[in-house]
Amino acid sequence: MGGAFALGVVGAPSVVGVENRFGEVTNETTTIDSDLTVRNPNPVGVTLGGVTIDYGVSMNDVSMANGSKEGVSVGTGNTSVPFTTVLDNSRIPAWWVSHVSNGEHTDLRVDATATSSLAERSYSTQVSRDVNTSVIEAFRTDEPKPLNASSPVVSDPVLILERTEAEWGTVNEERTEVEMTLHLRNPKPYPIPVSEIGYDIYMNNITMGSGEAARTTTIAPGETVAVEATTVIRTGKLDEWWVSHLRQNQATDLRMPFYLVIDLSNGGGGEHRIELDSYERTIETDVFGTKPAAGGADTGSNGSDDGGESNDGTATDTPTGTTTEPGTPDDNADGDSTPTATPSSTPTATPTSTPEGTTTDDGVLF
Repeated sequence: MGGAFALGVVGAPSVVGVENRFGEVTNETTTIDSDLTVRNPNPVGVTLGGVTIDYGVSMNDVSMANGSKEGVSVGTGNTSVPFTTVLDNSRIPAWWVSHVSNGEHTDLRVDATATSSLAERSYSTQVSRDVNTSVIEAFRTDEPKPLNASSPVVSDPVLILERTEAEWGTVNEERTEVEMTLHLRNPKPYPIPVSEIGYDIYMNNITMGSGEAARTTTIAPGETVAVEATTVIRTGKLDEWWVSHLRQNQATDLRMPFYLVIDLSNGGGGEHRIELDSYERTIETDVFGTKPAAGGADTGSNGSDDGGESNDGTATDTPTGTTTEPGTPDDNADGDSTPTATPSSTPTATPTSTPEGTTTDDGVLF
C-alpha cells in the first residue's frame, strides 16, 4: 500500500473543469485555447509515465475540433493544463445548418478524457453549454419607412413600407433561405404596379447574397399588400464570415439594401427604381462565455479574440456548466478513448405556406 502511494497509483487523475477561448484565426483554421483543470487525488504528483488527455469540441453533434496531449505531469490536488486544438473553418457551414434547423440553438459540448499510464484507467468529463441566437430578427422591422421616387411630377412618398416579417426557409450546405414579407401601402389615389425587387446581403462587408426577382404586383389606392420575397444567403460563404466575426470580437454588422421598380404611369411619372434604406443590424455572440468586454479583445493582424453569444439581433447564450462525476471511470479501461463527434445529417427546413392575399415571387437567387 505504501508503494502504491509512493508511485501515485491510488487514484487516477481526472479532468474536473474546462475553460475555452478563441485564439489565432486564419482563413482556414481557428485556434481554441483551453485551460483544463486536472484533479490528482494522490498524495504525490504523477510524473512516472505521465497522463494523457484526449479532448474534443462538438456543436450539435457536428465535430468541430479534437486533439490529444501526452506526457502531462500533474501535481497533487488541482493543476491547470494549457491545451490547444484547431477548428477547421470548413466545418462552419455544417454547424450553421444544424443551428438554424434547430431553431437557432446549439448544444456546445466539450469532452475531455484523462488517462493515467500507471493506473491504466480513463476518467472522462463532459461540459455542455447552450448557445442561442436570434439572427432572423435582423431581417424584421416594424418601423414604417416612406419610399420616395424624387420625381418632379409625382409627390413623395409614393409607397410606405409599413413593416417586414421574416422566417427561415430551406437551409442546407448550399443555400440558406430567408422568407421575407414586405407590407407595402399605396397612399396615392391610383394603382401602383411593383414589377421587381432586388437586394444585396453584406455581413461585415462580405457579400453573402445578391439578386433580383421579377413578378408584377399591383397595389390598389389606399391598400396594403404583402409582397413575399425569398432572399438567399450562400451557406458556403459562412466560413469566410466566421473569420471576420471572430476578428471583430464576435460581432457582425449585417447590411441589406433593397430596391423596388415601380410604375407611376397612372400618376404621370413613368417607371422608377426606388432604393430602400439599408437594413442595418449588429449581431453579437459569446460562444464559450469568455468573451472580453468591449475594447478588451485582440483585434490585431492575427485576428484573435475570445468566444461567445447574446440576443436581439444580437444573440444570447445560456451556460449550463454541466460536469460529469469526476470519479467515474470509462468503460474503456485501456485509456484509448478519444472523443469523436459524428456530424449530424443535413436537415432541411420547409418554408411556410403562402398566406391568402399575398403575392409570392419566384425566389431571389444570385
